[in-house]
Amino acid sequence: MEPSGSTTISSSNHTLNSTGGGCPWEVSDKTRLCRFLCYGSEGDLYTAREEGHVSMESAGALLSLLQEGRGTEVVEEIKRFTQDGRAVRLDPAFFALAMCSQHSELKTRQAAFKALKEVCRDPAHLFSFIQTKKELKEGMKCGIWGRALRKAVSDWYNEQDAMSLAAAVTKCKQREGWSHQDLLRLSHTKPANEAIALISKYVTKGWKDVQAAYSDKENSEEVVKVLSYLEVVEKVKHSCDETEVINLIEEHKLEREQLLTDHLKSKQVWRALLKEMPLQSLLRILGKMTSNKILESGSSETKAVCDRIQSETTLKKAKIHPFSLLLSSENYKRGQGYQGKTKWEPDSSILKAMDSAFYKSFMHVEPVGKRFLVAVDVSTSLSSIVPGTSVSTAVAAAAITMIFARTEADTHVLAYSEGALVPCSVTADMTLAQATVELVKIPGGSTDCTLPITWATENGKAVDVFIILTNNPLWTFTASPVESLKKHRQISGANSKLVMCGLTSIGHAIADTEDRGLLSICGFDLGALSVIRNLAQDLI
Repeated sequence: MEPSGSTTISSSNHTLNSTGGGCPWEVSDKTRLCRFLCYGSEGDLYTAREEGHVSMESAGALLSLLQEGRGTEVVEEIKRFTQDGRAVRLDPAFFALAMCSQHSELKTRQAAFKALKEVCRDPAHLFSFIQTKKELKEGMKCGIWGRALRKAVSDWYNEQDAMSLAAAVTKCKQREGWSHQDLLRLSHTKPANEAIALISKYVTKGWKDVQAAYSDKENSEEVVKVLSYLEVVEKVKHSCDETEVINLIEEHKLEREQLLTDHLKSKQVWRALLKEMPLQSLLRILGKMTSNKILESGSSETKAVCDRIQSETTLKKAKIHPFSLLLSSENYKRGQGYQGKTKWEPDSSILKAMDSAFYKSFMHVEPVGKRFLVAVDVSTSLSSIVPGTSVSTAVAAAAITMIFARTEADTHVLAYSEGALVPCSVTADMTLAQATVELVKIPGGSTDCTLPITWATENGKAVDVFIILTNNPLWTFTASPVESLKKHRQISGANSKLVMCGLTSIGHAIADTEDRGLLSICGFDLGALSVIRNLAQDLI
């Protein structure tokens, strides 16, 4: 693809935003920390869909920075990765914050506890943080509930909007062995206002005590609102009347976590829930809803769901990424859950709506504003599947290529062909099917990850990020990737990086390298796109 305004090599040099270290491409402790906060590993290898347990062994850079007295700097990085949605996984951030919160340096501890509410934005996050602290303290004589933690947890509850807190404590009641009752009791929380006091009493004492305490009192407007909401939650918990449950769901926007298991056996209850269900949650259960005949072909409920899926307003609000929609669509098209138990006949109108949503969602992808070169080799086995998904490597490569071609103004697309690279006519206006055909019609060869760099250097193209997509298990090098990259940086003046994506690989890295501009990705998921974005922006 040769977009208008394509940048050629010039003598201009971009300002390096190194994540630390004297040499701009050195893999410093700060770089390792940022990788850890992004995807849970300090190494240059990201494995898609991996949910490994975070431990001291994987956090060497974190420990080094704390020992150097840079704890407040670490806390700022934790906040940056969690608040801006840069972290692929949140557990590493909770682990790092827990480590900072019990460090020997007072400034570090204070910064960590002050950041608790910003990093742990919902109850599930808070429970995870507390459990991590408990695990880190195991084997030590002292407990975790010191004055600082008690104050931080109390502040977490007291600084919430009352109605938001009421919804949160009734949706996520407990997680990882901790409940709100535990945290309020152990933190000795003194409610900051009447509304928080009401919620605290509800959690610790129950609804009957709340009724006894507030029924004859003259309550403020906020307390009345919270009381009414909790009354609805209690009412639905004790109701066996399907019509009443449906009315309460629709009137008060209740969610499935606030209902009883028996309620969820009703098709009509599910249909009521689907009307306001968050789009990401809705996409996850489309197969189950079709299998259970809750969504039937031609029904008004199915039409309403299709309208929601492809609504530009809904897509923008939910910030659904095109690749996320592709994964959901291919899984639904498969007609079977991953465990093989649930089966369904995919509904054509739902598939059409998801296809429409896929193309509409591109407009909500925020450009990185860098110069990309995407080189593709997916011709070795068209039937191969990206691990953990229902997506073929050919379709995945086409979708990834489209994402860059449609959202980044300066993108070149090349295809491997018998040991060489040739320009590929994937354009921003192509459909996914057209892009897939275009990529796989060229006969491939060995995947040499230095070829795109050599091509760009020889053709006078300054490239910020080289991305290689392949399902070829054998990667070859006619020259050192590091040396090729250094040469391109020197000639072009660009801060070039290289990302090698083995779409079917497990644990396959380019090479052991101390150049922070090289990264390997094994498999592919939405997180992989976040990793590429972070690397392009010098964040990892």
